[in-house]
Amino acid sequence: MRKELPKVYDPRDVEPRIYDMWMKGGCFKAEPNPDKKPFSIVMPPPNVTGQLHMGHALDATLQDILIRFKRMQGYEALWLPGTDHAGIATQIKVEETLREEEGLTRHDLGREKFLERVWDWKEKYGNRIVEQQQKMGASCDWDRARFTMDDGCSKAVRETFCELYDKGLIYKGSRIINWCPHCLTALSDAEVEYTDKPGNLWYIRYPLADGSGDIVVATTRPETMMGDTGVAVNPEDEKFKHLIGKTCILPIMNREIPIVGDSYCEIGFGTGAVKMTPAHDPNDFEVGLRHHLEVIRVIADDGTINDNGGKYQGMDRYACRKAIVADLEAEGYLVKTEPYSHNVGTCYRCHNDVEPLISAQWFVKMQPLAEEAIRVVKDGSVKFVPERFTKTYTNWMENVHDWCISRQLWWGHQIPAWYCDECGHINVSREDPTCCEKCGCTKLTREEDVLDTWFSSALWPFSTLGWPNETAEELTYWYPTSVLVTGYDIIFFWVARMIFSGMEQMKKEPFKTVFIHGLVRDDKGRKMSKSLGNGIDPLEMADQYGADALRFNLITGNSPGNDMRFFVEKCEAMRNFANKIWNASRFVMMNLTIDKVVLPENLELEDKWVLSKLNHLIREVTDNLEAYELGVASAKIYDFIWDTYCDWYIELTKTRLNSEDEAANLAAQNVLCYVLLRILELMHPFMPFITEEIWQALPHEGEYLIRAKWPEYREELNFKADEEAMEAVKEAISAVRARRAEMNVPPSKKARMIIVTSNTENYELGKHFITRMAYGSEVVVTETAPADLSGMVTVVTHNANVFMPMAELVDFEKELERIAKERAKAVENLERIEKKLSNESFVSRAPENVVNAEREKAEKCRALIAKLDESAAAMQA
Repeated sequence: MRKELPKVYDPRDVEPRIYDMWMKGGCFKAEPNPDKKPFSIVMPPPNVTGQLHMGHALDATLQDILIRFKRMQGYEALWLPGTDHAGIATQIKVEETLREEEGLTRHDLGREKFLERVWDWKEKYGNRIVEQQQKMGASCDWDRARFTMDDGCSKAVRETFCELYDKGLIYKGSRIINWCPHCLTALSDAEVEYTDKPGNLWYIRYPLADGSGDIVVATTRPETMMGDTGVAVNPEDEKFKHLIGKTCILPIMNREIPIVGDSYCEIGFGTGAVKMTPAHDPNDFEVGLRHHLEVIRVIADDGTINDNGGKYQGMDRYACRKAIVADLEAEGYLVKTEPYSHNVGTCYRCHNDVEPLISAQWFVKMQPLAEEAIRVVKDGSVKFVPERFTKTYTNWMENVHDWCISRQLWWGHQIPAWYCDECGHINVSREDPTCCEKCGCTKLTREEDVLDTWFSSALWPFSTLGWPNETAEELTYWYPTSVLVTGYDIIFFWVARMIFSGMEQMKKEPFKTVFIHGLVRDDKGRKMSKSLGNGIDPLEMADQYGADALRFNLITGNSPGNDMRFFVEKCEAMRNFANKIWNASRFVMMNLTIDKVVLPENLELEDKWVLSKLNHLIREVTDNLEAYELGVASAKIYDFIWDTYCDWYIELTKTRLNSEDEAANLAAQNVLCYVLLRILELMHPFMPFITEEIWQALPHEGEYLIRAKWPEYREELNFKADEEAMEAVKEAISAVRARRAEMNVPPSKKARMIIVTSNTENYELGKHFITRMAYGSEVVVTETAPADLSGMVTVVTHNANVFMPMAELVDFEKELERIAKERAKAVENLERIEKKLSNESFVSRAPENVVNAEREKAEKCRALIAKLDESAAAMQA
């Protein structure tokens, strides 16, 4: 027996109950199935520290729509969830807790004990974001949930590291890296955000060692000059070429340094001479390698000056800057200072200034890996949606530097490298070694650094499916995955790295399509952030308005790759839309006596109209979803439900539903229910909870809507002529209603209508609708207009003219009285406004926008008076 729908839709009751039903029914499960086509999405793993924010909510909604759509289309659809260990973020979080609650540092505990604490924290809080995703309706195969540090992912990480090391694609070397003095770890290029900051350009005089003069350099970073080991000029620069090979004296430090010729220096830029600090600038480092310049590091890991900094040792780098500039000025070395804005690298996590410095780190050699990763995007094996992001990706990959993958943290994948205490050889191994592979010594010390979090994330599409077991059933069935859904802000961090990792480890691209979405901004277009206090909690929105309303808000008006503004009011509007669907469904159910839905053989005009429109909707929505135009698809469904089905078709069936004619009544029931079921199927990926709840209460086939068949276009339901005929009738009804509303005619006032058209058959078929819905006392359809049109109100549609006798619509005497009153009020308003505008003092002193607003009001009054005069004249004609 079918259940009844309560009078009011309560998402707080429905949503958890429906989700529980899906979970118990195994509705999200996917298994390799040779009889079905595979479709797979790997979820971008949110940080284990994370709380669901609006960006996650959008990301999850987009993926869930695609997976539900493909599941209903008959694919074996896998949405594989998981979380990321989030190295820096998690370690900082646990360290903060440790400090605040116990007054301890990680060093007080030691590595092993500290890592136990992090795992405890992960077990306690790591599932929070999963529960939050479930509240949003995420239909992932939760039994397959992965974690970037679980055994399988860890094995994949170690295998990849060893493979790349064996091929010479991973190496350890001293190079300039991005260092965060606050997080105390190295950062990759992608983890540095550049901000334009005001600064200065200091011009400093370096005396020539032979006493013949000096050379002036310009720098934005005088605090590094204690590490200068040379001055470079362009060998083609006539101004300086005679100085190449000479030496100069480094001010304050009084150290003799060489002047070298290198094409890196631009003639005419600055002074043309550049101080070389190989330990603190990547370009200087390269020049230093070419000219064998000494490397002297002067800034320590914590951002203070080290013992190479002479009297400035122990000072913060920016305090040192002030002190050294003062000393240069006092000693006569400072020539001048100019204000200078420049890009400063900041840490993506803590937003402190990053320090470029020389450090021994582990790197991935990028150039050999980038080649294949560029090729598969250029040849279309991997497509970006929207396509414009292809350029963003290829530009970055073509100019990529070696990737610094070591991090000075404890939480993460510890690098599988052991140093021999005897001979210094580095042993990299898939299993923990017991002796040095080179000299046999048993005293080995393991590398303390861990890998960049993104190293494990880069393997996500295949490590989660069983790799390095290359014959794993899941891997051979679902890899390459079908689509990756992600924000444009992590194309470099993650997308690029997954593509080159997939090409290197699997020899196959990790996904066919990259579906890029923008950021969710506040209603003013600002990025949501803690500092602005403008973040909106998606769970609060879901609790207040329902997850379906939140999902539909996020998706309507959303276009691939573009940022969107979030309006709370729109959540309310989408809740109202959910209520509209609910109430329409209740109306249908109250009129249902059928237990099985079968389309009748004899269809009325309105049936053919709605079925034909539904048929086109099915084809268009399917095409839109296939093209990742999810926002367009949702808008079309919304319009069809609100306008075509609820406002029109339900109204059009009421006569038959109340009819004594059983055949007509049953036909109306069947078509109403057939269309509603198809609507629920189309809506399900977008608003899964309410659609499943209603579907369960209607006559249906199968156990769950989530597993129902996706509707398909049917040529036999394409009724082009009938659809056009009904559209003409509908247009006439709307036009007459609009005109009556303009004239303030109540529905109770019926009027005779003469419809003049060359398409008389169409209007004859719809005459009973026009009579009922356009409030007609009688409707005459003819090809010729009445001879006398005086006293007639005319309504024009695209293929008909509708004439109504004015006297039947309006009580002339009362209407003329009403017009006169309204005109008098408008004249009074106009006189008041014109008096204000004729006041010179007001016009000259009031703000321009205020004056313009008054002028606009005056124009509106004049237009209203003209319209009222026109109406009165028409009545008196």
